[in-house]
Amino acid sequence: MKRSEFVSGSVVLLSLAGAANARTLAAVLTNPAGYPISAEIFTTRQHAVMPGLTPWGIDTIYPYEVTKYRAAGYGRWHYGDGLASAKRLDLMPAGYAGAQAAGGMDLNGPPAANSAKLLSFFTITDIHITDKESPAQAILLGYKGGLSSAYSPVMLYTTHVLDAAVQTINAIHKQDPFDFGISLGDASNNTQFNEVRWYVDVLDGKAIDPASGATGSTAQRVGYQQPYQAAGLDKTIPWYQALGNHDHFWMGSLPVDEYLRQTYLGDTILNLGNAFKYGTQSRGFYMGSIDGRTPYGDVIGVGLVKDFASPPRIRAADPQRRSLSRKEWMNEFFSTTSGPVGHGFGTSNVENDFASYSFEPKSGMPIKMIVLDDTQNENDRSAGGYGHGSLDKSRFDWLVTELDAGQTGGKLMIVAAHVPIGVEPAGSPVGWWSDAEVSEATLLAKLHEYPNLILWIAGHRHVNAITALKSPDPARPELGFWEVETSSLRDFPQQFRAFDIVRNSDDTISIFATDVDPAVKEGTPAAISRSYAVAAQQLFKNELVEPPTGSSNAELVEQLAPEMRAKMRNYGKPVRT
Repeated sequence: MKRSEFVSGSVVLLSLAGAANARTLAAVLTNPAGYPISAEIFTTRQHAVMPGLTPWGIDTIYPYEVTKYRAAGYGRWHYGDGLASAKRLDLMPAGYAGAQAAGGMDLNGPPAANSAKLLSFFTITDIHITDKESPAQAILLGYKGGLSSAYSPVMLYTTHVLDAAVQTINAIHKQDPFDFGISLGDASNNTQFNEVRWYVDVLDGKAIDPASGATGSTAQRVGYQQPYQAAGLDKTIPWYQALGNHDHFWMGSLPVDEYLRQTYLGDTILNLGNAFKYGTQSRGFYMGSIDGRTPYGDVIGVGLVKDFASPPRIRAADPQRRSLSRKEWMNEFFSTTSGPVGHGFGTSNVENDFASYSFEPKSGMPIKMIVLDDTQNENDRSAGGYGHGSLDKSRFDWLVTELDAGQTGGKLMIVAAHVPIGVEPAGSPVGWWSDAEVSEATLLAKLHEYPNLILWIAGHRHVNAITALKSPDPARPELGFWEVETSSLRDFPQQFRAFDIVRNSDDTISIFATDVDPAVKEGTPAAISRSYAVAAQQLFKNELVEPPTGSSNAELVEQLAPEMRAKMRNYGKPVRT
């Protein structure tokens, strides 16, 4: 059965007893219940989540007024029709229409067929596992509108959504196996140790206690704070990790200085002014937190300093909230029960504070993955935040060396990075840094020198988007490559992507990129999060590249260099029909 077809069947659930109210926290953590997903598993080629109509004719509500969502009509959704996989020929020579002949392209021949699968993998990104009770957040910037990345009620359920996505991946894998998976950065929301541990532990299938601070007994906890058993990614799927800006900057935006570091560990809510203009030493606003004792995650401690008689506090400090440096963050991926240990990072990455590496995901298949850290450095002195893409000379030189080796070795190449390239205008807060040591134009020009580079995959913008980065030489279309972005598991549409790379009968290749909604079951935390994500989209009106679903499925056709056309005929497993 192909990934483009309907996959149905019961998901195997752990046989777990529910915890009685009288149990102590320790007992519950010994044998917590898990959260099932829907028994019907499908991709957006069969059905896609459709948001309900945005309410109108009512009083405006603020994003933090979660108790009003349902009555006001926010957060409704349903499954709509599937989304076709558009065949994209943007990188092919003029006049090419997908024709074939034995031994190569023939514009007058019959249509080319997908003949052999080369590689299958999935991408997840921008999970933003969030310690909602942390005192070091930026809720002020979103609780009444503005930035949904600073606040929306989906932050109550980030581990649960990842768990539902993992179970969905496992169900698909049983029908049509993945060779590997890769997470494209922003695993954690705010550099915190407990956020990274929750993230790795969900993928490892451990018991998850999603609360922080003085949590008390489980009998006193609201639903989203209850411990649960994560399913864990199927152990036959190796998974790899890339670094994102939220993984080593405060809220993805500023280097963590001593003031921020101490705030993470304390119980007083962060006091900042216009930090993007004046730095973290400016004061004037309490940035807010979440009261994890309340059913809807009430916002607390937010507003002008002058309006508070005394500094607002969270209920308890927690040493597990400590902020991790980039080296410390990488080191956490060695504490894992899934493979490979380090999830791509080696001890040399940690020792050298260098978060880029490469690997070959499938034995005997000439395809190379280059995982590139293209986030900014802490010493960049970047006005307006540190959420841009950037390369210094050392990372650029490393990238060129890896590309040269892959090209010389006759391997098709995929670059995996957090920040996309060539899609944002100059000056964009999520685009390429204007003062980067290596400019975006220089990077693109170098990438276009490699005919074996077929794909750049990225996250960061929280959108599903596909961009053709065409060859600068019309006579050599193989110098072009595709860029495919995957949306966030935090914000609508909360999807991951499945990729299938196949060889075609005319010696071209096709990259099938398919969005997948986690198969949530009604009443579970992941289902509540979906409703909140839809409501947040309706309230914040975030840009969707492909409205109204935010999904984009495609077959991306690409021409290979002559020597690779001949070589790749020897590879691949026949495509099932």
